[in-house]
Amino acid sequence: MRKPVLRVVLIIALGSAGVAGAADQWSGRDIAANCAHCHGTDGRSRGAMPSLAGRDKAEIVLYVREFRDGKRPSTVMQQLAKGYTDVQIEAAAAYIAAQKAN
Repeated sequence: MRKPVLRVVLIIALGSAGVAGAADQWSGRDIAANCAHCHGTDGRSRGAMPSLAGRDKAEIVLYVREFRDGKRPSTVMQQLAKGYTDVQIEAAAAYIAAQKAN
């Protein structure tokens, strides 16, 4: 019974010391995995869709928000982008931008 309580206390204590940043990195990777079907693994497209790997994070965030908000026309992206919050978009964009381009 003591181990779960200790674990919770450690997570809370370490959260302010950077554990949250590590969790955000994995969250971004997990969200970005949804982009792989069209834009390739880690944003490296092998088809007609543009590669996203290595692009500027702010550019990725802007485009996804424009898709989500109906300001940028698309066939599929508008619907997909509607499922993400600003925080999730930021996390995925940070992960994809950090990947090496093709």
